[in-house]
Amino acid sequence: MQIKIATVFVDDQAKALAFYTDKLGFKKMADIQMGAYRWLTVVSPEGVHGVELQLESIVGFDAARLFQKTLYESNRPCTAFTTEDVEAEAQALRERGVVVRGQPENMGPIKAVMFEDGCGNLIHLVQPLVKPE
Repeated sequence: MQIKIATVFVDDQAKALAFYTDKLGFKKMADIQMGAYRWLTVVSPEGVHGVELQLESIVGFDAARLFQKTLYESNRPCTAFTTEDVEAEAQALRERGVVVRGQPENMGPIKAVMFEDGCGNLIHLVQPLVKPE
């Protein structure tokens, strides 16, 4: 069994697609209109081949809207992305106009910082400091 798709709820799919491709450098994978529903995914050129991030609309989905709002207001990230150099990546994001919250901090086996995706989410940017066994 493998993880194929992870979901991030977004308040505007067009805005999310622009952010995740233009600011983060991800590539659009699927963009399929199914009536009122839009199946939209992106992939990371640096990520595991075949793993997609679904940009799921919260429009008309009150439970998802509440979940997203609760996470954001609680200062909780909805997901995490990894990098080999969190300080350089955070600086590059800032230069592209991304709101990065604070500076990367050591947190035991990781160094991390959060950034905003502009679509209602906080994302944890993580640099592992310990290699997995």
